[in-house]
Amino acid sequence: MKIELTIDGMTCGHCVARVRRALEQQPGVRVLSVEVGSASIEWTGASPQMAVDALAKVGFSAHVEPAL
Repeated sequence: MKIELTIDGMTCGHCVARVRRALEQQPGVRVLSVEVGSASIEWTGASPQMAVDALAKVGFSAHVEPAL
């Protein structure tokens, strides 16, 4: 399933790299793209909340955008 995340606190390329690394370390997550303020991922796991929780651990507040 593809989901979009809105991520607060990202201001530079270093932040993008940090978010990408945090997401790539999560089992069942495939990172499609990461830009300042957002990320697109595909996941096969228990919950997309695990991606939100992983980002919180590295200092970013994130939430899943509702599907259209």
